[in-house]
Amino acid sequence: MKRSERLVAMTHYLLDHPRELVSLPFFSETYQAAKSSISEDLGIINQMFQKESIGYLQTVSGAAGGVKYIPQFSKEYSESFVKQLCNRLEDPERLLPGGYLFMSDLLGEPQTVRNIGRLFASAFADKEVDVVMTVATKGIPLAYAVASYLNVPVVIARRDPKVTEGSTVSINYVSGSTRKIQTMVLTKRSLQENSRVLIIDDFMKAGGTIAGMKNLLEEFNAITAGIAVLAEAEDEEEERVVHDYLSLVQIINVDDRNKQIKVTNGNLLDKIT
Repeated sequence: MKRSERLVAMTHYLLDHPRELVSLPFFSETYQAAKSSISEDLGIINQMFQKESIGYLQTVSGAAGGVKYIPQFSKEYSESFVKQLCNRLEDPERLLPGGYLFMSDLLGEPQTVRNIGRLFASAFADKEVDVVMTVATKGIPLAYAVASYLNVPVVIARRDPKVTEGSTVSINYVSGSTRKIQTMVLTKRSLQENSRVLIIDDFMKAGGTIAGMKNLLEEFNAITAGIAVLAEAEDEEEERVVHDYLSLVQIINVDDRNKQIKVTNGNLLDKIT
């Protein structure tokens, strides 16, 4: 195999296996090349990953070492993407009753969802995450996008149990904004004890749903490794029941009368270096 062909093949493999430790002997045997040549190839790939702002290769030393591809956006690209997202969300046509914004079109755009997923994964690149969790339904595409870059499975909490999921664990929680009692269920087979779980959601007002997911994780003896939301409502800060979280954007003002929306950066960009 020519070096150019090997570089393409190795790059493709690394992109398809993010955060997975790959040994040099594996590449050497797969592409029939000396370890010294493989090491040089990995150096070239790492330079290009960083130049294109799509991540970097992390070297793990030792007998069982190798390299890991860590997906990550640069600070500059992240800021540019979030700015564009804020501009799109400020469109008055997105106004919905109750101070909500229509975001289903954004969550239906594969490229936008992938970019959001990579941004969340970048913010938690230094965290040990075993599972990504969300609640049905709008958070599902975001959860899968994040999980694809963290290379971990997804679990989905639902409002009602499904026969096809077998036995479940159910809790009641108080919705932070409406103060109503609601139910959340998760199949018993979805989580192992001591799993480190990253909670992802699309929108947060007072945070009752996320607090419910945290309580549900306690029933599994699982650990909340982090919380990230696409958008948060600033006017709910005083009543918020969740405080340790990251948000991509913050909706700071919704004026129904004048049809105006003000959206700014959330605190997630502060975590991306």
